[in-house]
Amino acid sequence: MTPKILVVDDDTAFCVMLKTFLQKKGFEVVNAFTAQEAEDAIKSQFFDIVLTDIRLPDSDGLHILRLVKETAMDSQVILMTGYTDIRTAVNAMKLGAFEYVGKPINPDEILHTIGLALNKKSGKQTPPSEKKQAKASGVPFVKGISSDSARLQEHIALVAPTNMSVLIIGDSGTGKEHIAHSIHSQSKRASQPYIAVDCGAIPKELASSEFFGHIKGSFTGAINDKTGHFEAANGGTLFLDEVGNLSYEVQVQLLRALQERKIKPVGSSNEIQVDIRVVAATNEDLAEAVKRGDFREDLYHRLNEFCIKVPRLSERKQDIMIFANHFLAQANDDLEKDIEGFDEEVTTLFKNYSWPGNLREMKNIIKRSVLLEKSATIHIDVLPPEMQEASKLEGSLSGYSKSNEEEAIRQALEKANYNKSKAAILLDIDRKTLYNKLKLYNIDL
Repeated sequence: MTPKILVVDDDTAFCVMLKTFLQKKGFEVVNAFTAQEAEDAIKSQFFDIVLTDIRLPDSDGLHILRLVKETAMDSQVILMTGYTDIRTAVNAMKLGAFEYVGKPINPDEILHTIGLALNKKSGKQTPPSEKKQAKASGVPFVKGISSDSARLQEHIALVAPTNMSVLIIGDSGTGKEHIAHSIHSQSKRASQPYIAVDCGAIPKELASSEFFGHIKGSFTGAINDKTGHFEAANGGTLFLDEVGNLSYEVQVQLLRALQERKIKPVGSSNEIQVDIRVVAATNEDLAEAVKRGDFREDLYHRLNEFCIKVPRLSERKQDIMIFANHFLAQANDDLEKDIEGFDEEVTTLFKNYSWPGNLREMKNIIKRSVLLEKSATIHIDVLPPEMQEASKLEGSLSGYSKSNEEEAIRQALEKANYNKSKAAILLDIDRKTLYNKLKLYNIDL
């Protein structure tokens, strides 16, 4: 299929000239002379490449970039810029632009850049191991464009090349494992092992064997030698998911291994030197767990050399449809369907829904919807019942004074049939805030 390119520039002569040049090179090309014309074109048809000037009479190239990222994840955006706009162009790269080219345009340079963008679009530049990991982790291998996403990527880029231990804090389903793997893949240990461990799934009795290994016959059931997670990750990265679930006894063993960088398999008298970088994740407040005495303070500080806090999906409004389109493409591929997008009502609901299960919930809902949808567009009637009901709920706790806040909560609970998640959506607050309010007003359910 002939690649399709949208060229956006208010210089009519230049725009037409570039269109003619690219057409001679075998591309299908459409011109737009304003941001509004570009927006109309992007919403009505798909473009493999969007080539846009940064300065436009009615907007700018960043607006075009955000629009493309929200509506067509597979499109690549190349910015054209004068010398004075280079800083803006660099910032745009952080928001997801593929590349920028300086004016005056060099024909060979623009052709080379378009070729690279098309290769990236087709996936030729993405290492297979990276694709496999992204799919296996269940979270999107995609960056958002919100300020929260930009800050998140900046922190990953800063800490990845170091050997600092990283603690990732975020709600369940926010993509903590994806962030951990991104840190590893951008580190100096990228070619070495990456071992992910679900700390909540390890029985206390087997923790020593799981982390440090054992030798044959060291205990009942030890019928073979076993390599532990520490030794398996030697030279690379050990990711401890839900580290707050470890028992106090196991925390002591873990701390000793991290301090000494030596392990001793169960039943062995020989110590093994290990060189690992530790990345840990939790959806708990470990600082509070330390105060309660449930988590060792010295281990907490050992793991928390650098902290990354992951925002909830509902806090990343600009990113919601980027992730939604990514999951849609993924579901189409998995289910061998060809759903084109979401109707306006669904898009509005997605942007305002609280997403208590974050990215994991979105992925599951979209895959279910793709399976059920019979038309080319996802409609609200194929969404789960709780989301359909959420679209009908109106109101916000922020609209009430403290004097009638309790009554507002009681009304919301009644309207939601005493389902706390639905009541929280109705009140436009998260569940944790609702629980605190229920406790404050002694509302028992």
